[in-house]
Amino acid sequence: MPAVIFLAVVVALGGDGEAMRGWAIPTATDIAFALAVLAVIGSYLPSALRSFLLTLAVVDDLIAITIIAIFYTADLQVVPLLAALLPLGAFAALVQRRVTFWWMLLPLAFATWALVHASGVHATVAGVLLGLVVPVKARASVPSISTLDRRTDVAHRFEHRMRPISAGFAVPVFAFFASGVTVIGGGFAAAFQDEVAIGIVAGLVLGKLVGVFGTTWLVARFTRARLDDDLAWRDVGGLALLTGVGFTVSLLVGELAFGTGSERDAHVKLAVLTGSLLAATLASVALRLRNRTYRRIAELERRDDDADGIPDVYQGGASTS
Repeated sequence: MPAVIFLAVVVALGGDGEAMRGWAIPTATDIAFALAVLAVIGSYLPSALRSFLLTLAVVDDLIAITIIAIFYTADLQVVPLLAALLPLGAFAALVQRRVTFWWMLLPLAFATWALVHASGVHATVAGVLLGLVVPVKARASVPSISTLDRRTDVAHRFEHRMRPISAGFAVPVFAFFASGVTVIGGGFAAAFQDEVAIGIVAGLVLGKLVGVFGTTWLVARFTRARLDDDLAWRDVGGLALLTGVGFTVSLLVGELAFGTGSERDAHVKLAVLTGSLLAATLASVALRLRNRTYRRIAELERRDDDADGIPDVYQGGASTS
């Protein structure tokens, strides 16, 4: 839906074929920033809401990375791409058997990355593939060379070890180098004379709201899937707004679509920042209202002194003990 709205805005404003190359820019949700916003504003929100956002954002990013691999690969080299399956397969075989020696896994991961990069496919895809083969479920048995027992959640173990590098170094460095824009001196006004920038903001804010909320409602209405008992549709609406925070992957797609350092690339960066900030602000307002509601519920439950399941405030102070 963000892509559809982007294309509709570009066509309505008379955009050309080059402008339409940015159709995928507003499709991704930045999981790190979206979860950070939710953590700040939603101390009383149901845990199911966080699970919903986490799952949606991960799948959303996987789709965005797939789009990059398919639609933004200009010169595909088949031989390196096929060769990348060998170190990837060896990496998968080791981690599935709970073998986590870094001196064995890192060379295989680097070889996979290098071969995918040489194939012309964006090397981000290599990271996604490596992550997908890391196991979560337990095995019936593991080989004697394994460094872990069969019950170990390897994905969680890796995530715990890599989070300081990812959150503390990789994401801030990427944000620093990727998001430099000129705001003062005509940069903002010039950017929003470009139909691409307007389409990105509309896609991130309106497209994500319609797409996430609408799809969730349709799935709950016409399939066996049901909304979690702890959630209300107003929660989903606020969360849908929050998914409009698209930063890292959106900036990456913008660079691939229009070229790093180009004038339109600068417009894309400013539009992504503006759309993400607007989406985060609107989501904060909506979810803070829901957070107050859940806080009142929690306070009433704490006031249920006689533990009969009915808050005493609704019993007129009468004791049922």
